[in-house]
Amino acid sequence: MSFKQIFSRLSQDIAIDLGTANCLVCVRGRGIILSEPSVVALNKKTGQVLAIGREAEKMVGKTPAHIIAIRPLVNGVISDFEVTEQMLRYLIDRARQDKFTLLKPRVIVGIPSGVTEVEKKAVKDATKSAGAREVFLIEEPMAASIGARMSVQDASGNFIVDIGGGTTEIAVISLGGIVVSKSLRIAGDRLNNDIIQFAQDKYKLLIGTRTAEKIKINIGAVYFEKELTKNENKNMPMRGRNLITGLPEEVVVSQTDIKRALERSANQIVAEIKNTIELTPPELLADIMKKGIALAGGGAQLKGLAELIVKETNIPTYIIEDPMTAVARGAGMVLENLDEFHDVLVETEELQAPK
Repeated sequence: MSFKQIFSRLSQDIAIDLGTANCLVCVRGRGIILSEPSVVALNKKTGQVLAIGREAEKMVGKTPAHIIAIRPLVNGVISDFEVTEQMLRYLIDRARQDKFTLLKPRVIVGIPSGVTEVEKKAVKDATKSAGAREVFLIEEPMAASIGARMSVQDASGNFIVDIGGGTTEIAVISLGGIVVSKSLRIAGDRLNNDIIQFAQDKYKLLIGTRTAEKIKINIGAVYFEKELTKNENKNMPMRGRNLITGLPEEVVVSQTDIKRALERSANQIVAEIKNTIELTPPELLADIMKKGIALAGGGAQLKGLAELIVKETNIPTYIIEDPMTAVARGAGMVLENLDEFHDVLVETEELQAPK
């Protein structure tokens, strides 16, 4: 066994889906061991990090003035380097807590396909500062495709739409590379904002992000094959503050209401999918028409989205198994065999012996 292989076996390699809304961590040989919201609670007076992940999320909208709960990633890229580094260190430490080794891990991080070289460098630098020995980057649609067990290295077309918290990644993949891609900053967060705006416009009601997300998950929809009957139209209470009276108020919203709120953003996603299809080489498009369009990410579960895409594109569309973990699973599969998947990485480093 070579020196390189020995260090590879001793290292506890980690794959991180560094999402705007959630971070998932996959450890080689153990699978996904962690899923935490991408939220950090800070004391503004001291700069001290008070909580990260689920504990910090509980504080959103409930903290005193000197404590803020923030997301250090915006639209899938780092907006606050130091806080992101702290969050990555927390994730890496959590992943390594059962491993008694002094060897720092190799880490592979999923990034949106449209990021700049400066943004790539920021991710690499933050991950290294957080304790990684080596950092590899993989584009999220590629990782999601591998996680969905698509034949990405074959000479055939694969179409993936990964709808996360900050971005929707649309890509056509063949021969281990992305042939056509679009990165759209309309995704889960925008859909939440659509519901918040709808509540203000229609009911003069101010609601929070967590309330909007609960409504989206429970009764969110973007397409119905036929008009819903009164019994089929699900309802949900929406609580907030009346902007005119300043007093708390509750209104009941229906699935049809929320569909109206989400329509514009859903149509923009579908329009970008159609634009991507127009740019796809005909030979690959023939493969895609047989295989279909795969939906990944939390937004893939939005009721009626797959049916809307079929209606607008005439291409079969399906939600992959366990869509929310696809990027982390795919990045983990790449870690299992870096030599085989070397070409799918954005950029790589030569393995170095620890100092």
